Amino acid sequence: MSLKENIDMVKEELTSEEKFFEKAVVTEKFVKKYKNVMIGSVVAIVLFVAGDIGYNINKEHTLQAANNALLKLEANPSDKTTLAALESLSPKLHDVWMYSQAIVNKNVKDLQKLESSKALMIGDLATYESAQKLQDITKLENYTEKQNAVYRDLAQVQVAIILMKSGKINEAHEKLSMINASSPLAQVSRALMHYGVK
Repeated sequence: MSLKENIDMVKEELTSEEKFFEKAVVTEKFVKKYKNVMIGSVVAIVLFVAGDIGYNINKEHTLQAANNALLKLEANPSDKTTLAALESLSPKLHDVWMYSQAIVNKNVKDLQKLESSKALMIGDLATYESAQKLQDITKLENYTEKQNAVYRDLAQVQVAIILMKSGKINEAHEKLSMINASSPLAQVSRALMHYGVK
């Protein structure tokens, strides 16, 4: 190897070492400049993960406690303390329990209280049941006008029956004719129109 080649090789090594040290200095400056941001990001991620784990553990504990309260209520439906605990743990499950008890006990006042429930379908079912038990034609008609009413057609049939009992046959037939032919109550509607009082 010639002297010139050796010098070129040493120059290349020095250049590559210079570049390495230059990158190290730039990296060190970057780390010093953004050290707090990087530490803050790591701490934020750790806190987020810990918070999420804590939230899920708390949610699971609350769910288990609500289930235990429901089991206690099944054993002793008159336990007011457990009922209050269930309401604080899970208001929607509380409403479902209250609805089931109102149906069993035929308690219209409790059904009326549940008409504004946020639990899935409980408000709708409670509205229908209270109107049906009171034979309140206005409330039943209002119920049939609700867009996603579960018992719309059944309420329509009940309105027609109430109208028939009060001698308003034409109005009853009009209500029955509003029931869709694809409804499970279409046959009942036709039978009432045909065999009902004319």
